[in-house]
Amino acid sequence: MPGKNLSREEAQQRAGLIEVESYRVHLDLTSAPDPAAPTFLSTTTITFRAATPGAASFADLLAPGVRSVTLNGRELDPAQVFDGTRVALDRLEGHNVLVVAADCAYSRTGEGLHRFVDPVDGETYLYTHFEPADARRVFANFEQPDLKAPFTVSVTAPAGWDVYANAVHESVEEQGDARTWRFAPTRPISTYLTAVVAGPYHVVRDHYSRELPDGTRLEIPLAATCRKSLAEHFDAAEILTVTKQGLDFFHQEFDYPYPFGKYDQCFVPEYNIGAMENPGCVTFREEFVFRSKVTEAAYEGRANVVLHEMAHMWFGDLVTMKWWDDLWLKESFADFMGSYGLIGAGTRYRSAWITFANRRKAWAYQQDQYPTTHPITADIRDLEDAKLNFDGITYAKGASVLKQLVAYVGREAFFEGARRYFRRHAFGNTVLGDLLSVLEETSGRDLKAWSSAWLQTSGVNSLTPQVTCDAEGRITELAVLQDGGTPRPHRVAIGLYDRDETGALVRTELVELDVAGARTAAPELAGRPRPALVLVNDEDLTYCKIRFDEVSLETLRTGLGDLSSPLTRALAWSAVWNLTRDALMPARDYLDLVLRFAGQESDIGVLQSLHQQARTALDLYADPTWRAEGARLLAECALRELRAAAPGSDHQLAWARFLASAADGAEHLQLVAGLLDGTARIDGLAVDQELRWEFWLTLAAAGRATTEAIEGELRRDNTASGKQRAVKCLAALPTPGAKAAAWSAVVDSDELPNALVEAQIAGFAQPDQRELTAGYTDAYFELLEPVWAQRSIEIAMRIVGGFFPRLQTEQSTLDATDAWLAAHPQAAPALRRLVLECRDNLARALRAQVCDRG
Repeated sequence: MPGKNLSREEAQQRAGLIEVESYRVHLDLTSAPDPAAPTFLSTTTITFRAATPGAASFADLLAPGVRSVTLNGRELDPAQVFDGTRVALDRLEGHNVLVVAADCAYSRTGEGLHRFVDPVDGETYLYTHFEPADARRVFANFEQPDLKAPFTVSVTAPAGWDVYANAVHESVEEQGDARTWRFAPTRPISTYLTAVVAGPYHVVRDHYSRELPDGTRLEIPLAATCRKSLAEHFDAAEILTVTKQGLDFFHQEFDYPYPFGKYDQCFVPEYNIGAMENPGCVTFREEFVFRSKVTEAAYEGRANVVLHEMAHMWFGDLVTMKWWDDLWLKESFADFMGSYGLIGAGTRYRSAWITFANRRKAWAYQQDQYPTTHPITADIRDLEDAKLNFDGITYAKGASVLKQLVAYVGREAFFEGARRYFRRHAFGNTVLGDLLSVLEETSGRDLKAWSSAWLQTSGVNSLTPQVTCDAEGRITELAVLQDGGTPRPHRVAIGLYDRDETGALVRTELVELDVAGARTAAPELAGRPRPALVLVNDEDLTYCKIRFDEVSLETLRTGLGDLSSPLTRALAWSAVWNLTRDALMPARDYLDLVLRFAGQESDIGVLQSLHQQARTALDLYADPTWRAEGARLLAECALRELRAAAPGSDHQLAWARFLASAADGAEHLQLVAGLLDGTARIDGLAVDQELRWEFWLTLAAAGRATTEAIEGELRRDNTASGKQRAVKCLAALPTPGAKAAAWSAVVDSDELPNALVEAQIAGFAQPDQRELTAGYTDAYFELLEPVWAQRSIEIAMRIVGGFFPRLQTEQSTLDATDAWLAAHPQAAPALRRLVLECRDNLARALRAQVCDRG
């Protein structure tokens, strides 16, 4: 196996040999402002023990060059011991000191130490991102989560910069045009959790204080940072308010003091993911600094991420999985706690479980129906496997199962188990059994069967009500049928709904029961009048696909929008979307529900999900011969609801964005152009910079924008975000030249930073340009193996997933995909997984189109 792709077996062998005592890392970043400087000097001193003196092992390092390697005072020849990915270590002693000085590379891919130059003011910003294994791009180390150690970091940086790391800084030494920042030692943490953020960041400071049960006082300095050019948009007070609410909540529930001293939250540019839980120095994508008006759902989403990362301070940072098989031990918990905490911490965001039911679980359902699905506790053979397992199963399905576990064992038993887990394994590493043992202690339940059914099997069950009635319309039996994969124990609530005197659909009965096996009766419902709607999994207690009996489905067809409960509506929308994806409901029927009832939806997050799903249904699942009619109907709906929405409301903004994505025909495109140039107006709608770019993309894809006009808008918005938007618009132009340029920029060069790779790919494939991009299908399959071999895994994943010809929903595309898979059985397993998932999406689209044709 290539040294870059560390295997689980190699990690286990190394963990059996080596115990790390400490790291000392010094980074000289004074070269960073010079764009011609490709590298920085990294010097690492690792003190460690070896269980077998005389044995050999290796340290991890991805660097263009190594200046020197010293092991226990012996000078080792870098040319002999460094192969580009590993430093070979032989003749280990019982106690060892390794010193490695290396020239490490500044990154433009978001992996390792990322360098960004702000186009607004020319300032340079740096930040690290290491998960799962990119700390080795910045310093030599033993890159696996179970070799924890304290880190003492120092950084020499330009004099005008601030530097942030996991621990508080103890001193700052002036050195002419530079300053050296020295940070206190951390508590033992894994390499992937270390962090450095450096640059002229704008900072807002605050403080959190709490009296602990033993009478001592916990003091936590808080900071929130962003680039200087974003400072005017930075609502740090809101972020810090949620931070303090979260700290109160987690201290109350976990009963273990925050263990990492300070709490910095750094919003950084061109970030690949939402956020990363580096202890004491959390990094977030700076898109969470909102430049223009966004809906309440965006603020709720950001607050959820803040609490998600905070939960990691305990689940993941204090107690860490031994290997990536148990990634869920941190991510599932954090995903669950993000939603749970928004309610429990008393934030202003009260729709967390509605959002979870409608958005997060949709991700899980999709991932769990791929042929590449896996148990929550996964089989992770190597680092490439690990990279791909940051997915909807590990996050959203895991969180759904934890919600079910809380219902199964009880809230207090669950949290008391967490408290014991933290105390028992603080600063250590765990596996599944360690968590189950404490939960069995606190709940008194045997969780082995539960774990086997929920954590060690894959797939999603469907729960369907079976209702039989007598001649008078009373229920003689109501049973729940379970199918789809391994039957599981489900604690569910069943809701019965009928219309009240106002015509609203309201719940008239709610019962809870344990579903087990293929069929479970609910005898307590016998004798009730037949309701208009039976909803299994009411309150969203378990993880399943909800199905309906015929009477209930007809009720939704005629009155889904009449459901009075926002959570019930969210569950109903989720259920009919799953029916559409599974080719059990024609796409045009789903779109008809959206056309008739989306305008009644009060929850803004649900509404925005409906907009996204409606586009997917039209673009992929509808009969191609009906697409033009469907597009016309969606555009008319968008315009009608936009005009009807309250001026200045979130709903108005959401419908304006949907109009931008759905605009079809001269009338709608003319309105978009008029809103953009000021000749048209809708009362209360502020066409700010982000909405301007949405409209420019619409016009570009329709061939109603020129290159010169797009470049003119970029001059108006000469920012990093503006550059990304302009690149996307240029790639969306409906010309062969625009497609060729976008393809070449990504495929033929590795010069583009990660954010612009993403923008080029997003602009390349537009729904109404299928003929323009059809010719790239063969080229796509030819590039797969070279891209996987030559690019970083982050960029390779974007290219493989983003350029797949998903809009070419034809049997010939499926055949070409199958031909590649058959011809490349030895391709990297992670690459094959990505292609298999793309294939599954395509096959699903073809099945849905057959269903839509009737």
